[in-house]
Amino acid sequence: MAVSARLLGRVCRRYYSAHTTPPSHSLKGVKSPAASRKLQPQNVQTSKLRNGLVIAALENYSPVSKVGIFVNAGSRYEDAGNLGITHCLRVASNLTSRGASSFKLTRAVEAVGGNLRVTSTRDCMMYSVECLRDYIDDMLEYLASVVIAPEFRPWEIASTSDRLKVEKEIAYHQPQIRVMENLHAVAYRNTLCNRLYCPDFMLGQFTCEQLHEYVKKRFCVGGMALVGIGVTLDHLTKAAQELFGSKSGYGHAGAKAQYCGGEHRDPNGESLVHAAIVSEGAALASPEALAFAVLQQVLGTGPYVKRGKHVTSTLTQAINNSTNQPFSASAFNASYLDSGLFGVYTISQDRAAADVISAAVSHIRQAAQGKITEKDIERGKDQLIVRDLMVVETLDALLEEMGSQALATGTYVSPTSAVEQIKEITKKDVVNAAEKFASGRKSMAVSGRLGNTPFLDELESD
Repeated sequence: MAVSARLLGRVCRRYYSAHTTPPSHSLKGVKSPAASRKLQPQNVQTSKLRNGLVIAALENYSPVSKVGIFVNAGSRYEDAGNLGITHCLRVASNLTSRGASSFKLTRAVEAVGGNLRVTSTRDCMMYSVECLRDYIDDMLEYLASVVIAPEFRPWEIASTSDRLKVEKEIAYHQPQIRVMENLHAVAYRNTLCNRLYCPDFMLGQFTCEQLHEYVKKRFCVGGMALVGIGVTLDHLTKAAQELFGSKSGYGHAGAKAQYCGGEHRDPNGESLVHAAIVSEGAALASPEALAFAVLQQVLGTGPYVKRGKHVTSTLTQAINNSTNQPFSASAFNASYLDSGLFGVYTISQDRAAADVISAAVSHIRQAAQGKITEKDIERGKDQLIVRDLMVVETLDALLEEMGSQALATGTYVSPTSAVEQIKEITKKDVVNAAEKFASGRKSMAVSGRLGNTPFLDELESD
């Protein structure tokens, strides 16, 4: 009977959590469990090569290993001449490289039951591979080849245009994605205003020279982090020396994001109005970042019970008191390397849009005046702690968290340390975060039937 890698990942985490010995089959680099001793869970370990490559590893004795390469090459680094190039790189990740043809790469990954995945944010790109740990060295070679040695053959790049168009159409079919893309486009003058999906006028316009130039400029080892789960730090460091030891370079730092504020309206025939109203929030490493995260939990991030109404959300309670119309409302918080966005996201019927949006913004202004209880703040802190701990229960989320921290700071903050930092957040910190939203320049993106949807200047004048 075939057993999927995902199922094995679940099994191994149970062994890890219970401090029991691993399965009877051998694990590369791990001593046989024939002895009666039990293998103890390890902490995340980090190191750095002389060329600047950051390495982070967590040995959890899993039969399934997952390794990712994080690169400072997100859409924020695009310019006017190559908008959408990171989307093209995502789609072209399985094409021919110096280490393997597209066919060989696909066959090699599938032959070991592996999974090669590429995702990107506005800050970075992540290339990851998951497979049985006995094959991790082979998969690492293919992964490194995909990242630093793509060939970009003209006929292969030409074939990506249709895939780029289809991916964008599927994504933009979701109002939430359209609103978020439009929100970033009007909130910033540069960098973070770039979209995650290729604009229509750039489809089929990318040349092999442009792609090679972008990879050469951004894919430098000094701007990368190699992260692994189910592999020891020594093993990962040795592999990194062989694959990246001869490489050098730190790449360009890139421009700092400039927040400006603005409004984007997308009128269409959809009866539900999606609206996002934000001010500039906190950057990833900012001291204010945790205060905004706690405020988000206090206001509410959506129901915790299926089809529930999130009765503990102060934002939901406030809107309920001002309208009898059905709605959905949650706090929005996004942090990037040098900036962030904080605000509210609402979904309502077009006839109730004005009441719902105005009530949501008004409630945060009240929080900025200190009209928030210690009980709500303690609840928000507890919810944030639980959310952060539950997120790292999955391999994908844990790898992303390890990689994001390693890339941004060169180190990793353990969940235990993060919990202690959250507990130190005070009411004053949370109120100051709300006040920053209330007094800051706003940005708004809305979509749907907008006849009853207020304009941004009307909200600011209330």
